[in-house]
Amino acid sequence: MDKATLEQFKEQLITKKEEILAEVGKTLNEMTDQTTNIPDPNDRATVESGRSFELRIRDRERKLLSKIEEALVRIEEGEFGVCDGCGEEIGIKRLEARPVTTLCIDCKTLQETREKSKGL
Repeated sequence: MDKATLEQFKEQLITKKEEILAEVGKTLNEMTDQTTNIPDPNDRATVESGRSFELRIRDRERKLLSKIEEALVRIEEGEFGVCDGCGEEIGIKRLEARPVTTLCIDCKTLQETREKSKGL
């Protein structure tokens, strides 16, 4: 992979990382601001449901943040775009769709097939 393409992926990953961190701060501020007592049980349930949903989203983003960090390390180490499964280069289209991926499409398909057959 050429240096310009690699730099483009790095910028994309850093931008996504910054977006996630900004959303985390926003969520934290919103949740700490919502400390009012809500006497109506239905309203309280609605607020709690919204908080739970927001926390699930943040948990998914936390996992994505970890994958972004790993991808940035792979870029620095010169290992970005190389499949962990077969050692071949991961296609640009796949990296554009999912820049944090560590598997080429063939290895990912094989992994999903195995997981499906095991019922995971």
